[in-house]
Amino acid sequence: MADLSLITPIEYLKGVGPQKADVIKKELQIFTIGDLLSYYPFRYIDRTVFHKIRQLDADMYSAQVLGRLIGLKEVGEKRAKRLVGQFKDETGSIELVWFQSITWLQKSLKVGSAYVLYGKPSVFNGQISITHPEMEPYQAQVKNLGNMTLQPVYSSTEKLKKFNLDSKGIQKLQQTALETVFRQLTEQLPAYLLAKHQLMDQARATVAIHFPQSQEELTQAIKRIKFEELFYIQLKLLKNKQLNTKKFRGQIFSKVGDKFNTFFKERIPFPLTNAQKRVVKEIRQDTVTGAQMNRLVQGDVGSGKTVVALLTMLLAIDNGFQACMMAPTEILATQHYTGLKELLGEDICNIKLLTGSTSTKQRRIIHEELENGSLDILIGTHALIEDKVKFKNLGFVVIDEQHRFGVEQRAKLWRKNSIPPHMLVMTATPIPRTLAMTMYGDLDISVIDELPAGRKPIKTVHFFESSRLRMFGLIREEIAKGRQVYVVFPLIKESEKLDLLYLEAGLENIQREFPLPEFKISIVHGKMPVKDKDFEMQRFVKHETQIMVATTVIEVGVNVPNASVMIIENSERFGLSQLHQLRGRVGRGAEQSFCILMSSNKLSKEGKLRLNTMVRTNDGFEIAEVDLELRGPGDISGTQQSGVLELKLANLATDQQLLSEARNSVIDIFKEDPEMTEERHASLRQYLARKTDGIAWDKIS
Repeated sequence: MADLSLITPIEYLKGVGPQKADVIKKELQIFTIGDLLSYYPFRYIDRTVFHKIRQLDADMYSAQVLGRLIGLKEVGEKRAKRLVGQFKDETGSIELVWFQSITWLQKSLKVGSAYVLYGKPSVFNGQISITHPEMEPYQAQVKNLGNMTLQPVYSSTEKLKKFNLDSKGIQKLQQTALETVFRQLTEQLPAYLLAKHQLMDQARATVAIHFPQSQEELTQAIKRIKFEELFYIQLKLLKNKQLNTKKFRGQIFSKVGDKFNTFFKERIPFPLTNAQKRVVKEIRQDTVTGAQMNRLVQGDVGSGKTVVALLTMLLAIDNGFQACMMAPTEILATQHYTGLKELLGEDICNIKLLTGSTSTKQRRIIHEELENGSLDILIGTHALIEDKVKFKNLGFVVIDEQHRFGVEQRAKLWRKNSIPPHMLVMTATPIPRTLAMTMYGDLDISVIDELPAGRKPIKTVHFFESSRLRMFGLIREEIAKGRQVYVVFPLIKESEKLDLLYLEAGLENIQREFPLPEFKISIVHGKMPVKDKDFEMQRFVKHETQIMVATTVIEVGVNVPNASVMIIENSERFGLSQLHQLRGRVGRGAEQSFCILMSSNKLSKEGKLRLNTMVRTNDGFEIAEVDLELRGPGDISGTQQSGVLELKLANLATDQQLLSEARNSVIDIFKEDPEMTEERHASLRQYLARKTDGIAWDKIS
């Protein structure tokens, strides 16, 4: 036992063995004793609190009662056999039921004796009962009734329970592990950090998270472990950023030339907002440092990210480089190309589009012009990363809706030049500050937090099904003004599981209300061939149809300034981020726009919160914060691929202050001791040596 350590395989821990180890590895991804100790309880039972029987309620997660077992009998036969007990205190009685271990329980439980009972109250036949309660004999002379401490509860599975690894079984293993390797729980964080942030030491925190002696001790242990999780994430991210800056020199854009100035002074159709100017300035400063730029620009729908991207691409061209912009869908790439072409005119620079639909003849011209340097800007989809797409001198890359791309796809664009091009990634999905600091902590972040002048805020209303006629009335009013309308559905065909107003039935409903020839309707969904989809989209863009019936395929990338109404059917089935993206399809012109959230009359508490949030605010960053609280970081679009959110206790929605403290601590360390050569940082240096093997291409943001 003395030879065991944190990295010892779990099968060598006393009480485990090969069979249990196999199921622990498969079910919990626990491979070593160290892994086991970082498998934390998900809640704690306060065994200091006792309830009276009359206080029991089926909504309680659990309850502890002191009373007397007054009856015990076996009921039913074969599979229906169960043990039923009657348990009472001075306020009433309840029924206890066991379906397993009946023979053993009959021997060990004594009718007439007093017990401390613990379990989950439920209702059966209108009466409160408890199934499979824990029973502990009451001893009057023992002050500590029950456990009288905060008892840890661990997540388990049916397979684990077959090996006696329920919560209690896992608790016993944790106790054995702590007894075995306690002396090896050496401190990893510098002593001055512990003092500065008033953090418990590692060994004490590890014991206290599993076996807290008090609520205060548990709170301190949780704080310590959360801080450490967040600190090490920031340490890795900011070290990567430091290495990137040193390792990858960048092209220097030393001048602002004719193309930039001509566009800025003569062609730009509207004045830039202060936020747009600020972001252009930040990018301009990045591109003269001699280090390769990695910058994320986040801005709400319609905030003008594309114009910022164009200005910075022109900056690259003025300095003798080529630029490209990659978008996730053909619709979005085509829209960017059309929009930029319109802004630039014919004489400023040569711009072309490359997608899966580009003809062989046109591809040949594009490849030739790219290689001889006469093509300045290439807009496209994944087609840009094909090996045969070779640039003469790629200096600037823009990636739109970057969370739609994998890291390897993005990295392929880096390899298009011997000196990596500057990288600007854009997203219209507002990212909460805490998520940005963890997911994109090794990037510089710019925020366009201002909408162009003249844009009216979109009015958002929530209608229940009973208000459908009012919704149809609004559609008629807007079409009469010459406007257009989106109607978005969550499904294409009826689902047996979800009782939704699906697209095909909804379309029939709309066609009845808005019949030909007076009204014309476009239909777009993800299952359509690309050509059919584009044809229908173009009909709507050209105002040949007044109503677009679609699924969420139009969430990103359709820009029709004349569209003033967004109807979202079964809106309670959409996430907040998706609702906000859909709403952003309207409000792109000078006219008042509307978003109508249709829902069934029955809404969950979370559904109400989502829809109320949408009605209350148009601020994408505020919406993103609520979304993070509701869904957690792992579910927010694109975060799961980042591989950086190795959080077991820390919560990005609620631990913002702790995250800021952890990040600032790392920033201070790199300022004072950039290479971490000081003795006090030795453990951090060793940690990074284990975790960082230089910068791999697949780590690029």
